[in-house]
Amino acid sequence: MGRRGLPRTVHRSPRLPQGREFAQTVAESARDVFHPLIVITRGLQALAVSGRRRWAETPRERRGSAVLLAASCLAIVALVPYGPPLATVSLLAAGAWAGRARRTQRTQDPEPAEAARLQALYEALVPYLSDPQDPRPLYEHGGSWRKAFDEYVFDDRGRLAALQLRYPGWFTDGENASRARIEQLLRLKAGRDREYGFDWDESANRLCLTVLPPLPTDVRAQRFVTAPGETVLGFTDPEAVQRTLPVADGDELYDASPVVWRTGPRSAEPHLLALGRPGAGVTTLLRSVLLQALPHGDAVIVDGGGTGEYAALAGRHGVLAVESSLTGALAVLEWAGHETERRLMAVNSARQQGHPVPEDARRPLWIVVDRPVALSRLAAAQGRPDPQMLLQVPLFNGRVANVTVAIGEQLDAEGLLDAQVRTQALARVLLGGVTSEQVLAALGTPARSTTVDDVPPGRGYARLGSGPVHRLQVPATPDPYDEDAGEAQRQAVLDLLPEAVFPTVPTTPAYPAADQAT
Repeated sequence: MGRRGLPRTVHRSPRLPQGREFAQTVAESARDVFHPLIVITRGLQALAVSGRRRWAETPRERRGSAVLLAASCLAIVALVPYGPPLATVSLLAAGAWAGRARRTQRTQDPEPAEAARLQALYEALVPYLSDPQDPRPLYEHGGSWRKAFDEYVFDDRGRLAALQLRYPGWFTDGENASRARIEQLLRLKAGRDREYGFDWDESANRLCLTVLPPLPTDVRAQRFVTAPGETVLGFTDPEAVQRTLPVADGDELYDASPVVWRTGPRSAEPHLLALGRPGAGVTTLLRSVLLQALPHGDAVIVDGGGTGEYAALAGRHGVLAVESSLTGALAVLEWAGHETERRLMAVNSARQQGHPVPEDARRPLWIVVDRPVALSRLAAAQGRPDPQMLLQVPLFNGRVANVTVAIGEQLDAEGLLDAQVRTQALARVLLGGVTSEQVLAALGTPARSTTVDDVPPGRGYARLGSGPVHRLQVPATPDPYDEDAGEAQRQAVLDLLPEAVFPTVPTTPAYPAADQAT
């Protein structure tokens, strides 16, 4: 006979599953009952976080008016019949709308063609993001793109519109050269005819690629709503700056995001250097700057190219001189250096005596020099002084004397600029289709986006001091005498020109060079 096993008592408790189901039913019922309250609470928290963020982003000079406006609204609500109950109901409704359950946008399985493109992009990244000594490689030959690409979006034409990828922790994401290689590869694989923005998250080892919308090119020259000492260099992406300006497009007005350059005694970037390829819009930028500066100050213009691009400004109110010859340029720049010294002495004397600064030293003076390298070459050939050397005094002492220097030069001649020009001109603009290496060399830091090979005139990048690099589109400010330009754009420039007066240059008896400038 076989051995019989010991009897065991089997405990069966059907009440335990029933109790678990009962508790789950009670929880679901409670969640259904309190669901509106949960939604409203979540929405009110979201509104509070948004309001706190908006308050932190509000400039300090505007917070007082914002508090006054909020207090006025509360007082009006308190005085209106049934105002507090209606305000409470409105607040609860806003909380319910803000806390509603939103459908999460999950990445759907791509089409076969899209999957093939993602796999090709993954394999192209393998040589840059793989290491034979990595025990768990994220990028490897024969691997799948699904373990490296978190999110992706394709447009209606089947092209990549956005991508979020992960990269190994050992990747040198702090080096500009390493970043530039990855950005260039992604640009080539996603398409060269579009601009891409790159957001590197070093803490999470993630890179986000997005297709940037083109900047508007139809903004014409006009009177922008700015304070004295503020100059609009152009317009950029809305998320790049915290300020907007009303821009007129015919009879319509819309808000645009400007890149504002501040000049004057309190400016950290009192001088401007604009570089670009031929036809990229450097002269257009300088003309736009002049039209914005002349209502509040005086200007002397040196046209080193001798093309007559500034002929429309000659003899206008506030324009002291427009010179294109070497002799005239040397005389004007020498006078500008003496005028800077005179203003500096007037400011120092007024401060020592406790008197206000004289009006003739307080009115801004602009020195605009277009293509100084051409004049320097001509001066070297004739054995005459270098015009760039005459800019040293305005560059060194211009901020205190309220003198601003704006220089425009072609990108190929950047190496021939004087060292003081490159050192003192901290507001930089780079126009035209340029490479990442050229952006790094001209602006001192790489851009977070790429440009296309064929860009419209006035398109480029701007950096003010040590700030970030912004995409830039200069307002259309053509020569009003150029018949090839659009009639509307030419008329806009003509409307902004100061009234015509007899051209004179202020002379100072102590400086004989001023008589030559006259």
